Order: sequence, then C-alpha cells, then structure tokens
Amino acid sequence: MKITVFGSGYVGLVQAAVLAEVGHDVVCMDVDEKKVELLRQGHVSIYEPGLSSLVREGMDGGRLHFTTDEKLAVEHGRVAFIAVGTPSCADGSADLKYVMSVGEAVARHRQLPLILVEKSTVPVGTGDKLRAHIDAALGGRELRIDIVSNPEFLKEGSAVADCRRPDRIVIGCEGEDVRDVMRDLYSPFNRNHDRIMFMDLRSAELTKYAANCMLATKISFINQIAELAEHLGADIESVRQGIGADTRIGYHFIYPGCGYGGSCFPKDMRALIHSAEQAHCSSDLLQAVEAINERQKHKLFERIKAFYQGDLRGKTFAVWGLAFKPNTDDMRDAPSRVLLESLWAAGASVRAFDPEAMQETQHLYPDEEKLMLMGTPESVLSGADALIICTEWQQFKAPDFELIQQRLKAPVIFDGRNLYDAERLSRKGFKYFPIGRGDSCQLPVAPGQPRRTTAAA
Repeated sequence: MKITVFGSGYVGLVQAAVLAEVGHDVVCMDVDEKKVELLRQGHVSIYEPGLSSLVREGMDGGRLHFTTDEKLAVEHGRVAFIAVGTPSCADGSADLKYVMSVGEAVARHRQLPLILVEKSTVPVGTGDKLRAHIDAALGGRELRIDIVSNPEFLKEGSAVADCRRPDRIVIGCEGEDVRDVMRDLYSPFNRNHDRIMFMDLRSAELTKYAANCMLATKISFINQIAELAEHLGADIESVRQGIGADTRIGYHFIYPGCGYGGSCFPKDMRALIHSAEQAHCSSDLLQAVEAINERQKHKLFERIKAFYQGDLRGKTFAVWGLAFKPNTDDMRDAPSRVLLESLWAAGASVRAFDPEAMQETQHLYPDEEKLMLMGTPESVLSGADALIICTEWQQFKAPDFELIQQRLKAPVIFDGRNLYDAERLSRKGFKYFPIGRGDSCQLPVAPGQPRRTTAAA
C-alpha cells in the first residue's frame, strides 16, 4: 500500500520505518530540509534502539523515501498519517497549527479520495475540527477525505519493538470501507491474534490521553506513598512489592523516583486538564497528579540542600543520567533539568554523564560554565562532593562502589531511582539517600525544620 507520513520526528520516523519494513511503499515528508537531507544519507538524529538500521534498510530496499515536497507527499499515499508536533500552549492546550497545516496541504494538492490518519496525540474533537478546516480550505470543491484517529502507544526506548508488536491497535473511524483499508494496512501486525479495536473517532482520541494520564497517575501515586513511607519509617520497596503482587495493580509504573518527564506524559496531562476545563468538567485527580510530579522533581535538590545545611556554593556534584528515562536521548521535561538548574542557581557545579543524552544536554545548555560533560560514568566522580543518580541506565545498576568511594570527596549518594541496597551501602560506609525508604536512609532535615518522628523511632 502507498503510505504517506507527515513528520519525521520520533513517532513519524518510527511509524514510517516499520511500515516500510513489512512491505508498504512509504514517503515521509518533513519541512526541515536539513533533517530530510540527513535522513536521505542514513543519519537518524534521535536515539532509539534499532531505528537507524531499520531506516537504512527501508531506503536500501526502495520502500522508504524522504522528501520536503508537500505536493509529492500529498499525492503519494492512499493513506496519510499525521505525525507532526502538538506542543503545549501557555494555557496547557495542545497547539494544533501543524496538524491543520497538513489539512491545508491536502486541500491544495489532493485530487483523489484520501484516508487521513491522526497519529499525533490530539485533543478530543480534533478530527471534527480538521475535517471542517479542510472543507473550508477546499472552497466548495468536492473531495472525500475520511478522518481516522489511530493513536500511537510507543514507549521511548522500545518504540521499534512496540510498533512491530503492538499491544493493541486503536482505530477510530466511520464507514466499513475505511475499516477494511485500515485492517489491510495493519494486517502484518495482526496475525497472531486480533489486536485491532475499532471505535468512534472521539473515543479513540480520548483513549490516548486516558492511557498516558493513567500511567502518570500510577507514578505520582507511588511517589505520594513513598513520601508517606519516609514519614512513617516504612520502606517503599517492600510496599511496592506487596501491592504489585496484586494482579489488579501489577508492577508496571509503580517505581518511586524523582518524577516523570519526556514528550508525552507532562504535555498530555496539561492538555487533558485544559480539555476538562473547556468542557466545564472537574479535573481534580489530574491536577493532583501533575502537582505531585512537579513537587517530586525538586525532591533530590531539596535533600541535597538539606544535607549541606543550605550552602552549596563551591560544591561539585557528579550526576549519572540526564535523559528522562533509559534508552533515549530525550530530555524534554526531564527531572535532571530541574536538578541541574537548581544546583547552578545555588552556586554548585556539575560533572555529568549520560550514555546518549550528552549532545542534547550540550544543545540545551551551550554556555553553562558550571556544567562539565564527561565521557564515562567513572570520570565524573573525581573530586565531586557527592554522586546523584537521575536516570536508571543499565550500566549504573552494578557499579564499583570501592571506586566510587575512592574518587568522591565523601561517600555520599543521592539516588533518584532507588537502584541500590541501602543496608549494603550503609555497611560500606556510604551515606545513601534514596526515595521513600524510611529510617534506613538517614534522611536529612532542612535547616530550621524539626526532625521527623517516625513509627520506628
């Protein structure tokens, strides 16, 4: 099938490459000439395991093409996917100008019927707005455009695998003929068992937001319980295992930490809150989830500041992990950014390492004199006052603690991802501060604040 994908960002590029892999003839269009030229040369600017080789294989096989020519792109596909950005506006709503610009291009150049698929995460009702926008741009010219919502459920770090073997394929559309085309398009991914879920357009649009906000809710819930565990002298790791064993809850997304980030959860949470406000509907739970997460992003800095009695001037901190999660270079809304900027504002310097996000960090902070990016996790340790862990990369999970102890000025670790055994580190002489692990963590207290009385005390 001839397929067009508008947008060569994270979602669009993965979708285009995987569709080409199974035999579809895919044209991926982007307005960024530099990016398109790099892609034509086989250079993928985002880090995602397996994506670069998949893109090259698609191009070598003649099934994947990149262009800046909107007319060519509009005319190519029987089905066209919209995978452009929908960034947050100041009021939290999703900015749909790029989505609507695709509609305008379709109205300008398309002569034959088209199935236009929303792959971008868009608010409920966007499909109807897009249809009206295209009709207005057509200026009375008759042209059948079927709008479909087919949200992506990709996880950064495993997006290629998720796209190849999706949990479910949600399709919101009208008309049996449109269903047949979409079923045919996805047939290579639907052989083991039927993963396709057909529904109406608005329900599909809401499904995407509901899924992301549910996952964000689980993260904020466990972080709220972790805070309670600290006050009550309980160990959140034991609590996590205890509740995760209940199959109604499960273990996924109940790992306490320094907050969620990335391109999806924060943006989608804000957009759904805004949609609720526009619909005159309460969003109390969603607002609480967002507030807990924002508070959680400051927790590492607050602990560091308390430990050093409020004076961080002249101190240097080693930071492991900058990306918002492992197996990506994405730093959008990453907890590490809140930490770094707070440390710099307090007069501290940072020596940091991340396996993939170094270039993105340099791009974000090109002139920051208090930031030094190092080539290995070990090299950031020398002369640092403490080690801080922001991202749970695999290579950080079993480090040489003797080496860490030798290189740091003092054996102090602030762990935003609960990677290590607190008792083991205590025996080795470390002062170790994870998230939600009660008295065993020797939690510092901010100057002027009374020390917490816990159940253990």
